[in-house]
Amino acid sequence: MSRQPPAHEHSRGHDHSVTATGANRNKLIAVLCITLSVMLIQAIGAWISGSLSLLADAGHMLTDSAGVAIALLAATLAARPATDARTFGWQRAEILAALANATVLCAVGVLVIREAFLRWGAEPEVESGIMLGAAVLGALANLVSLAILARARGESLNMRGAYLEVFGDLVGSVAVIVAAVVIMTTGWVRADALASFAIGLLILPRAISLLKDVADVLLESTPKNVDLAQVREHITGIPGVVDVHDLHAWTITSGVPVLSAHVVVDGDEVDYEYSCQILDALDACLDGHFDVAHCTFQIEPVGHVRHEQALHN
Repeated sequence: MSRQPPAHEHSRGHDHSVTATGANRNKLIAVLCITLSVMLIQAIGAWISGSLSLLADAGHMLTDSAGVAIALLAATLAARPATDARTFGWQRAEILAALANATVLCAVGVLVIREAFLRWGAEPEVESGIMLGAAVLGALANLVSLAILARARGESLNMRGAYLEVFGDLVGSVAVIVAAVVIMTTGWVRADALASFAIGLLILPRAISLLKDVADVLLESTPKNVDLAQVREHITGIPGVVDVHDLHAWTITSGVPVLSAHVVVDGDEVDYEYSCQILDALDACLDGHFDVAHCTFQIEPVGHVRHEQALHN
């Protein structure tokens, strides 16, 4: 009976050329067009009306547009084929795009809050009618964008980031609408600064949350939906498997989790047929219990542990 080659490795075939963001490219393009159009209208409305909150909302929409544009660029890069120099291609570009997006969001949030504090002591003239009209238009556009992104928001960090940004825009537009109504009915112009402050507070927590998720990917943390203790339990529960070590799970980009492990099986030697049976069982086990797109296993006989100890010493 033939023997298995020294490097015992098994990989499940998956098409890594299409990432979650790339699969939703048309949705991102539609949202980008909507956001840019409304941003221009709000910026003009802010200039005419003198509203800081409307300008803050327009600035937020500008960063959202930049974030979506970066995500589209990253999705294009991520679709490039893998090479010997980059075995996973450019898929990590999506994560770098999300990092840039979150960083810009943090900066905008801080600037908006700062300007709101500076505006609080002043009482500039605000054309509440123009302010209200532009804010209502922004809210309607954001509702349309949310509907476009609703189903895709759980598929990748970039899609989640885009959805959260549009949702933040919607809440920001509502804050501007409330401020405009308050100014129209009471004349209390500080409502504009208060709405700006609220928009800034809405931006920062979302940006920090996105930064945390990006850091988890860049630090190659275990994916949230993978419990390594359960993975280990399932692997060792397969007939013929006596131990598992060097078990690692991480994420290349959103929707592309990876797992590798050294699997110790019965006997001092492993023949080809037996190793294939173990690999098929491992593949079926993980496919049935864990959302792992790419698995690599090294099959080792019990006696190989002496070589492992020598290598790690």
